[in-house]
Amino acid sequence: MTQFNQSTLDVRLAKTEEDVRAAQRLRYQVFFEGMGAVPDKDVADAKRDFDRFDDYCDHLLVIDVEKEKAGLDFVVGTYRLLRRSVAMLHEGFYSADEFDLSHLQNFPGEIVELGRSCVDPNYRGKAVMQLLWRGIADYITQNNISLMFGCASFPGTDTKAMASALSYLSHHHSAPSEWSPKALDHRYVDMKLLKKKQIDSRQALREMPPLIKGYLRVGGVIGQGAVIDHQFNTTDVCLLVETGNVTGRYQRHYLQDSADIENQANT
Repeated sequence: MTQFNQSTLDVRLAKTEEDVRAAQRLRYQVFFEGMGAVPDKDVADAKRDFDRFDDYCDHLLVIDVEKEKAGLDFVVGTYRLLRRSVAMLHEGFYSADEFDLSHLQNFPGEIVELGRSCVDPNYRGKAVMQLLWRGIADYITQNNISLMFGCASFPGTDTKAMASALSYLSHHHSAPSEWSPKALDHRYVDMKLLKKKQIDSRQALREMPPLIKGYLRVGGVIGQGAVIDHQFNTTDVCLLVETGNVTGRYQRHYLQDSADIENQANT
């Protein structure tokens, strides 16, 4: 991994069209060039990952300030954020292409969909994720959000290779039925590939992407069924987190980590 100066990193929402385009270029680099997703012609020609939702989402960015000053691609981490109050005025949520979200109507207050999360391969590590999570925590507070959710992805489409993890999530971390999303019938993949007593918890955690494990640590729960996304070469689950855990315990955890890193740098 390329060394970078953590002091040059900052987090903010996209302010301009160029900010959004920079995030889209990073997404293209990570999803299509790095993970083997298959772009349509317009996306391939532009070398930017974009869709109809980008125009009305908020885009959270971690930027390298020095690169921005130098006129280089400066977005090194990003999340796409879509509040329910905004989605209702447009075409709804991106996740509705894979999951029936109708039961989320039973969850009170503002909710937000998180998606298109990625980090520049040269910047992967604790520093960028700390900033992304700090940005999300601030966004949650500023917009009075009570629940965040979105598609969380396993790399690959061979569910047998992730059978322990999928089964573990379904048996141990299912969302309450009254507000649980469910994979659309024509895309539904059963997650209970193993019986509860057959699951090796250590193997399940080995199979699980770090981001999903991070959500579980703050009380994340999973909707019913998974979805195979052949374009992005992933297996998707719908993950939900009540935000009190994020703005409280998890934010304190990351802020403490940040303080520790700063203290170590100054000694």
